[in-house]
Amino acid sequence: MTSVNPDRPLDHTPGHIKHDGHNMTGFVIFLLSESVIFLAFFAGYAVLKLTAPQWLPDGVDGLEVRMPLINTVVLVSSSFVAYLAERYLHQRNLWGFRAVWLLTMAMGTYFVIGQAIEWSELHFSLSSGVFGGLFYLLTGFHGLHVITGILLMGLMLVRSFIPGNYDNGEMGVASVSLFWHFVDVIWIMLFLLIYVWQ
Repeated sequence: MTSVNPDRPLDHTPGHIKHDGHNMTGFVIFLLSESVIFLAFFAGYAVLKLTAPQWLPDGVDGLEVRMPLINTVVLVSSSFVAYLAERYLHQRNLWGFRAVWLLTMAMGTYFVIGQAIEWSELHFSLSSGVFGGLFYLLTGFHGLHVITGILLMGLMLVRSFIPGNYDNGEMGVASVSLFWHFVDVIWIMLFLLIYVWQ
């Protein structure tokens, strides 16, 4: 039988046991739902590419791979940097966490800027046939996820300056880091689908 200290305020509904792990479970379910959306886009892209009578827009022979490959290496490497930041936080090294977490944000920002530069140099638009529409839809939707990840990292960075903020757990950082790994895996699949399978 569980006893309740009347002098200690309850931080959850009386009669219910609080499970911090449920928050992470809910976040994982959210990421799985995001995965379904991306997988539907990937399947649609593959079907349309295999069945379209003319896939690439007029005057376009293919996509340049060098810059997207560099961006891919930077983004995927940022996942390892984010993991290192988590280790610093787990060791209660806040300044190490802040420095490496900021580096992760910088790497994500580099990716977004690189994608914007690539878009500005392309010779087709959103309205350039099925390929043009799908290219901008997929890379743009993923880019929004990267920007969201950077903003969430910024929030976690700001929260690290609140005294004692991470004394009772690191779920916020763990969730954002998991989101970042998800974004990286999705980009690898996108890179293979769009740039490698030409």
